Amino acid sequence: MQWNFSFGWMLIGLIITTLSGLVVAKYQVISDNMLSGVSSYDRVKFWGLIGVGLGLAVTANLHTFFLTILVSLLFKR
Repeated sequence: MQWNFSFGWMLIGLIITTLSGLVVAKYQVISDNMLSGVSSYDRVKFWGLIGVGLGLAVTANLHTFFLTILVSLLFKR
């Protein structure tokens, strides 16, 4: 598969990374106000870090590469 850089995906990836970074930075406030408080601090931080990783992959336009690998593994192509 050929890798192509796209400014559109870069912008979307930066938005995802920024929003996920805010979730990681404000995980205590988010957990206290929206979830079950102290017991969900780690869960909120974990999903924020997953979002940061996903945002970085989208920024570099690697998400299509990962999806291609996943589909080829699932359908043996």
